[in-house]
Amino acid sequence: MLNKLKDKILAGNQISAAEALSLTALSGSQVYELLHVAWQVTDHFFGTSVDLCSIINAKSGRCSEDCQFCAQSGHFQTEAEVYPLLNLEKILARAQEMEAAGANRFSLVISGRDPAQADFIRILEIFQALKKETGLGLCASLGIINEEQAAQLAAAGATTYHHNLETCRNYFPFICTTHTYDERVQTIQAARKAGLRVCSGGILSLGESWANRVELAFELRELQVDSVPLNILNPLKGTPLAHLKPMNPFEVLKAIAIFRLILPQTELRLCGGRGPALRSLQPLAFPAGINALLVGNYLTTTGGTVAEDVQTLTDLGLKVRRT
Repeated sequence: MLNKLKDKILAGNQISAAEALSLTALSGSQVYELLHVAWQVTDHFFGTSVDLCSIINAKSGRCSEDCQFCAQSGHFQTEAEVYPLLNLEKILARAQEMEAAGANRFSLVISGRDPAQADFIRILEIFQALKKETGLGLCASLGIINEEQAAQLAAAGATTYHHNLETCRNYFPFICTTHTYDERVQTIQAARKAGLRVCSGGILSLGESWANRVELAFELRELQVDSVPLNILNPLKGTPLAHLKPMNPFEVLKAIAIFRLILPQTELRLCGGRGPALRSLQPLAFPAGINALLVGNYLTTTGGTVAEDVQTLTDLGLKVRRT
């Protein structure tokens, strides 16, 4: 079955939802066979290069939304820092530091449902400066925006808009009640209409089923996003999901491989929670289908060093992508 699916994908065709769901039943040695097929698909479409991106938490805390996993939500009592939009000097210094370390892209991330107008004007100025002072691909993650705002970001130098679906449509009401799934979809569509690349994925281990994970992958495929960030829940004290036990490393690898077969020509980026979830199996994420990586620190948690990630890629015979 796996070889038939591989041949189908390499011929440029897509697997069906039923075929994808059948992959979720694989276990034991069958999962290793799945990982092997996922690697062959990744190598066919992308080769051995891995894209590195980094982010800065440019505005933190007091978010009006109630996303159940988020330490920055104003609905929950957590230890997340609270501060207004950082100044240009701090953001530029971080961008230059990450570029020197090997990152190919850099994203401004702010907390909140959508950007306040005063913050948005400053963010446009920041992107103009980053475009002038760095050679990085510039990404924005500002919450819910419209097409006019997306066009302004593109004009200022942003090339990509990041806005996760977080989970599939059917499971979304269990994760957030203060805005709708359709508002997220509309933001993705607005960014695309403005000519921005779209980076959109979700978080695994929110209590969803395997069917929910497959549903998310197919929804992302339908939206034709360019890059899919996969996060794994890092349960944080004070959030409603703090009690959840993350997926085990083998399950995470299996999920990555299934996403790769559903999205064979889409950048698949491993992001937050990868260290605690995958532990010693982190290097196997690349043979499982990952071809992009968020490096450095995350929003409210710390990560490893860029040098450590680059060394892992070198040890695996992979190389850092340069564009």
